[in-house]
Amino acid sequence: MSLIQGIRVGIQLPEVEREVRWPEYQTMAQAAENSGFDSMWIGDHLIYRGDGRPERGPWEAWTLLSALAAATERIDLGPLVACVGFHPPALLAKMAAGIDEVSQGRFIFGVGAGWNQPEFDAFGIPFDQRGSRFEEAFTILRTLCSGERCTFAGKFNKVDDAVLLPPPHRPIPLMIGSIGDRVLRAALPHAQWWNTWFDWFGNSAEGFATQNEHISEIATEVGRDPATLKRSACLLVVTDASAGERPTPDAYIAATLSDVRQRVIEMRDAGADEVILVSDPINERSVLRLAQALQ
Repeated sequence: MSLIQGIRVGIQLPEVEREVRWPEYQTMAQAAENSGFDSMWIGDHLIYRGDGRPERGPWEAWTLLSALAAATERIDLGPLVACVGFHPPALLAKMAAGIDEVSQGRFIFGVGAGWNQPEFDAFGIPFDQRGSRFEEAFTILRTLCSGERCTFAGKFNKVDDAVLLPPPHRPIPLMIGSIGDRVLRAALPHAQWWNTWFDWFGNSAEGFATQNEHISEIATEVGRDPATLKRSACLLVVTDASAGERPTPDAYIAATLSDVRQRVIEMRDAGADEVILVSDPINERSVLRLAQALQ
């Protein structure tokens, strides 16, 4: 049973807020599972630099997700969200199938086009024409993840009778993390989930409701029944104001331990099927305090 009736509640695990080693990830993941969270998420990035803050980087997301899948038993997990430009798309589908197997059907495949150019440049990955690259990659991904064979020849990608073997036990669910019109129009006819980051809707139920309505309009335009699309939203929560792992927002108000339950309920009432909490700070204590505050 979810922490709050009628809505899934997830939590994002650390990325580059500070340096975190594997034993702490394992402890946090198991604490999230044991305290009733429905899902946990890992950012997919390579390095951050050139933004006026110290250079920093996370662990490689897919390796970490596979380990987390093996260290837990119930909680769903996935990348928030996987950049389709970091790997050939057919290989990405193969990686997703492997983690879905390890997790025994708990994997949700979040995808996006990527945005952080310095990491593309640092690791030798093309940053140009991201819309076109996403459209091609997503076609290959969603075909393979649905259990079909894929032959595709485009400007950036070519696969010849690709297939996932051993076959996954189920079609792998896809979640599109974007508010970009071109990416949404390519993904919404096929994805099971749509996700939005708190910066994009001002961390408020009102902002989410406006954005959510726009998503329904696009879904209708591309032939998707909006009622069949699940909606996911990230919510920034400050669990310890003295921590300062994240920059203090000045354009919107972060949730706190005293109001996070009400804020999640408001998001549910605005149309969210899941709220993913992004905690400042993110550690085992925050996970447990949030679970308690939500009950």
